[in-house]
Amino acid sequence: MGQLGRIDHIVVLMLENRSFDSMLGMLYPASPQFDGLTGTESNLDPNGIAIPVWNCPGTDRTALTIPNPDPGELWEDINTQLFGTPSVPDPAPTPTLGGFVKNYLSQALKAPGNYDGKAVMHHFTPQQVPVISGLARQFAVCDRWFASAPCQTWPNRFFVHACTANGCENNDPPRFPYAMDTVFNQFERAGIKDWKIYYQDIALSHALSRLWLLADHFRYYEEFRQDARSGSLPCYSFIEPRYFTILHPPNDQHPPHVVTLGEQLIADVYNSLRSGPAWPQTLLVVLYDEHGGCYDHVPPPPATPPASAPTAPFNFDRYGVRVPAVIVSPYIEQGTVLRPSGNVPYDHTAIAATLRKRFPAIGPPLTAREAEAPDLDAVLTLSAPDNLGPPSVETLPYAPSPAEVARMQLAPLNAMQKALVHLAANLPCTAAGADFASAVAQHIADLCRTGSKPTPPGQDAHVSVAADFIRKQLGGFIRGL
Repeated sequence: MGQLGRIDHIVVLMLENRSFDSMLGMLYPASPQFDGLTGTESNLDPNGIAIPVWNCPGTDRTALTIPNPDPGELWEDINTQLFGTPSVPDPAPTPTLGGFVKNYLSQALKAPGNYDGKAVMHHFTPQQVPVISGLARQFAVCDRWFASAPCQTWPNRFFVHACTANGCENNDPPRFPYAMDTVFNQFERAGIKDWKIYYQDIALSHALSRLWLLADHFRYYEEFRQDARSGSLPCYSFIEPRYFTILHPPNDQHPPHVVTLGEQLIADVYNSLRSGPAWPQTLLVVLYDEHGGCYDHVPPPPATPPASAPTAPFNFDRYGVRVPAVIVSPYIEQGTVLRPSGNVPYDHTAIAATLRKRFPAIGPPLTAREAEAPDLDAVLTLSAPDNLGPPSVETLPYAPSPAEVARMQLAPLNAMQKALVHLAANLPCTAAGADFASAVAQHIADLCRTGSKPTPPGQDAHVSVAADFIRKQLGGFIRGL
């Protein structure tokens, strides 16, 4: 082990649905050392007209919400984006990455909206996303980090915790209980209780049934700020963004949510860590779960399936689209562009591989995919924590008006939000004073027997109703602890 042995606190912030090119493609000029955009990349529209990558200048709401409406992100959509067809032969050919525009335009058949094909070819400039760009330049950016699978959010977030999606290629249909073993359970079995999942409205990690009896490790985000600034961070922190509009809009950066709100979250995480006494011993990873239909020009390579038994319709034998990954630590040389030393790229299982290398007591890899994953020890090249970074980072100003917040509260749900409402409906809720462990065991047995519970009628009508339902369900879940 290199300098990773000097890291006592690993913090992962996972945001939503942006490709590498859309957020960081213009971070540096394209070169053999940095696989960014040249500006000549394009896709053909249905009429054979080339739609190039482009940027909408400015920092108004229109520029900061592209693409709008939301692109397709089902497994079949991503197949079309990568290969031009929703059905891909086995073995898959090399992706051509030519179907982004056509797939985006086809979304008009599924949902109303003004679908302009060039929206998915859009990229931000470093001036529009100064926080993630500034941290990438001050510390390290990885231009070889791919989503774990060419799938929606749930499968990819399962990979960061369990190193498998257990055969689930889409968020829906729901398959509760999701009983995969996780790195958090490995920490517990090793007697390491020092981990937390910080969330703002609901954590997608709540879907994992093996964590239900460990729900006291789930804490609201405000506690992260306190832990970071007081020097009481756990050894592993996983942070989830805000997915719904309650008093404030979502800061997950899921299209078409305003990217500056996600920038404000990244800045708050960094500033909290930087001002705390444990900063020299901290490693922060800012990561995105999947590309969300946004264009990227680097073909995802083949991947090792997590399990020996094949799964259908997809065996998880290829990676998803490249996503932004920024790694921050005082042990990282300024301006680092991280790539793996071998042929296996970084994907979300690299988080578990890094945790396992730093805390070997947690045991062997969870899956065959993780067993091959590179870890992040290689990025820590300084002999001492000399790159402390700026004392704080500033974001672009953006504060939604009360009228805008009200409109967002009445907006229809996106697919991710609908899935989170379904998650809330499947949480074990108990009465105060009930035997929580027995109630959870019975709830899991019931789900195994009858399948997932449906979302109650009307609870996903719009954002405000859904947020209220989630709050009530979480209250019943937490009450049993």
